[in-house]
Amino acid sequence: MRTAIIGLPRVGKTSLFTILTGPHKQARLGTLEARIGVARVPDSRLEALARIFQPQRVTYATIEYVDFPSISREALRDPGYLAGLRLADALAHVLRLFASETVPHEKGSIDPLRDAADVETELILSDLMVLEKRLERLEKDRKKMKSAELDQEFHLLEQARAALEASKPLRALELAPEEEKRLRGFQFLSQKPLLYVLNLGEADAPRLHQIEDEFRQGPLAAQPRTAVTAICGKVEAELAELAPEEAREYLESFGLEESGLERLIRATYSLLGLMSVLTGSETEVRAWTIPRHTPALKAAGAIHTDFEKKFIRAEVVNWKDLVESGGFAGARERGLLRIEGKDYIVQDGDVLFIRHG
Repeated sequence: MRTAIIGLPRVGKTSLFTILTGPHKQARLGTLEARIGVARVPDSRLEALARIFQPQRVTYATIEYVDFPSISREALRDPGYLAGLRLADALAHVLRLFASETVPHEKGSIDPLRDAADVETELILSDLMVLEKRLERLEKDRKKMKSAELDQEFHLLEQARAALEASKPLRALELAPEEEKRLRGFQFLSQKPLLYVLNLGEADAPRLHQIEDEFRQGPLAAQPRTAVTAICGKVEAELAELAPEEAREYLESFGLEESGLERLIRATYSLLGLMSVLTGSETEVRAWTIPRHTPALKAAGAIHTDFEKKFIRAEVVNWKDLVESGGFAGARERGLLRIEGKDYIVQDGDVLFIRHG
């Protein structure tokens, strides 16, 4: 799952990407050159399981991030930029809240709500252009032949056009699952889940959680398929240079318990509709990425395709129960290890032991 990091010039977007992913590579997305990196999803549950199993390795879930060139009206008219952006599964829009005399904002003042609205407007206009071209072709096709399929698509796109013309992003539309899937096939930008990343100045770092809540409950509240998280780019840059113990002390000096990057990654993971199913043994403790509401059969397939093909049953236990029981044997003795069939809907934090032929 790929998340595009977007933002206006000089908002701290690229610095954030570099700290977030560490080593990264240049790659071509269509005709666009972009930087791609992978971030590990923090998960204290794996650390707890590792203390039980003492495995040879611990493998975390990961998310791929792409650092896109600064977004602008001109960029969103560039077919190469658009094609690359449409390949993303979600957007992380970095909004600047920090002030700096040496790094002036391109619009002359700090106003994150204005910036959010301006970019959203450009995404909507870009989608509207794509949608109108498709509607023109549909109207011609419907005149040539009668087709219930074409009629359904036409009425769905008419509904989408009405929303866009009212300056409403497509992610806000209430659609049936089949309609949602059909619309997603067009890769509309305003339909993609959106994470607002508030980039604060160092002076505001002690109020990070308060500022985040103010935006989440205030001007950015009640927006479907959006999320809000706050970071301080300067603090994160300092943390990246420190040893773990020093990093903890540095965070505590701001009254923070964890880094903003950890919360950003988890927010992305959640926004994408993902969760982790866990496995544990003396060889490896691992988090496997699956969509929420995944049945046990498909979860087994995420671990290994043969497990799905030859699935018999899953032995399931909550990670915390497993840790408190000291392992599978203890959980089995306490009656906490359940037998589930292929239709069982796996829960976040389930530890699975797959029985297969």
